[in-house]
Amino acid sequence: MNSAGWFVLVGALMLAMGLTAPLMKRFAVTSAMLYLAVGLLVGPTGFGLFHFNPLEQSALLEVLTEVVVLISLFSAGVKMPVPVSLARWRAPVLLAFVSMTVTVVLVAGFGHYVLGLSLGAAVLLGAILAPTDPVLATEVQIRHAEDRDRLRFTLTCEAGMNDGSAFPFVMLGLGLLGLHDLGTFGQRWWLLDVLWATGAAVIVGGVAGWGLARMSLYVRRSGHHIELLNDFLGLGLIGLVYGICLWINAWGFLAVFFAAVVLRQTELKFAGAELERAPETPQLQVEPASARVSAGSLVFKEHLERLSELVLILLIGGMLFLDSWSWRATALALFLFTVARPLSVMVGLAGSRTPWRIRGLASWFGVRGIGSLYYLMYAIEHGIGEELAVELIHLTLVVVALSILVHGLSVKPMMRKFWRRSRE
Repeated sequence: MNSAGWFVLVGALMLAMGLTAPLMKRFAVTSAMLYLAVGLLVGPTGFGLFHFNPLEQSALLEVLTEVVVLISLFSAGVKMPVPVSLARWRAPVLLAFVSMTVTVVLVAGFGHYVLGLSLGAAVLLGAILAPTDPVLATEVQIRHAEDRDRLRFTLTCEAGMNDGSAFPFVMLGLGLLGLHDLGTFGQRWWLLDVLWATGAAVIVGGVAGWGLARMSLYVRRSGHHIELLNDFLGLGLIGLVYGICLWINAWGFLAVFFAAVVLRQTELKFAGAELERAPETPQLQVEPASARVSAGSLVFKEHLERLSELVLILLIGGMLFLDSWSWRATALALFLFTVARPLSVMVGLAGSRTPWRIRGLASWFGVRGIGSLYYLMYAIEHGIGEELAVELIHLTLVVVALSILVHGLSVKPMMRKFWRRSRE
C-alpha cells in the first residue's frame, strides 16, 4: 500500500469513527475491534494490501509503542482521584506487583512445560504478556479526574504501574538467555534491576511532578498573567522524567506514571490552600481547574492516544498471517485469560477488603495490548535469536488480537450489569 492508500484508509477510519461514535455506544463493539478488523482485512490475513514486518521494523515499532505507552501512562496518572490513600491504593498496588509476578510465573511455566520454550524464553514471554494495557482498556479506565468508580480506578491504576513493574522480569528473561548480566546468584538483578530501578523511578517521578506543580504555581502567582502552554509542560515532564530514568537505569514507565499522579495531587493541594485563603485575601486570584498543567494537558494527550491506537492496531492486523493462529498461540491466550489472570488476581487480593464483585471483574479484564508489543520489540532489539523472535511475535500478536476481540465483546455488557447492580 502506497502513501495515498494509507492517507485514504486512516482518513476514512477517522471520519467513520467520528460520525458513528454515538451509534457505537449502543453495541458491544469497541474502536480497537474495528481497527483490528480493518487491519486484518487489508493485511496478509485478508487482501494482502500491506504487510508490516515487525522483525525488520522492530526499532521503529519499539519507538512508536514506547511513545504511545508513555502518553497513556501520563494520561492515566493525572486522572487518579484525590487524595492518595493506602486504603484506596492497596488493591491496585497488589495487582501491579503481586498479581503481575504470579502471572509471569504461571505464563512462564506454561511456556516452558507446554510450549517447550527454554526457561529464559518462557520467563521473557511471561514478562511480555504480564502487564495489562493502559492504551486499549478505555472502557474500564477512569473517564475523568472526578470519576470515583472503584473498579475503573483499580484497573487504571494497576495498568499505570505494572507497565513498569514488569520490566525487571523482562531483564531476568534476557539474562537467562545470556543477553543481560544478572550477577552472581542474581545479585545484580535484585539490587539494580529490582530495587534500584524501581525505587529510583518512584523518587524521580515524584520529585519531578512536585517540582512542576510548584513552578507553575509560582509563575501563575507572579502577577504577570503569563499564559502557560500546558500541552508543552505535560510533554516536557514526560520527556524529562523518562530521559533521566534512561540515564540512571531506572524504569521510566513507572516514573512517568508517578510524576503525573504527584503533579495532579500537588496542584489540587495548592488549589485547596488557595481557596481557604481566598476569603481572607480577596486580592488573590484563584486559577480555575482548566488552567492547571495536569488538567490542561489531558485533552491533547487523549487525542494523541486515540490516533496512536488507530495506527498501531492497524499495524497489528498487518503483522498477522493465517498461519499465525496456531494451536500454541490460541492455547496460550486461553490459559492467560481463563487461568493465569483470574488466579493471579485472587492470589494478589487475598486478604484484602476488595469486594468480590470487583475481584471477579478484575480477574477477567486484564487487557493485553500496546505494552506487550513494546516489551516484545525491546527484547528483539536486545538481540534475541531470530527463531525465538518469530515465535514470540506470533504468540504475542495472537494474544493481543484475541484480547482485543474477547475483552472488547464482553466489556460493555458486563460493565453495564456491574453499574446497574451498583446503583441498586
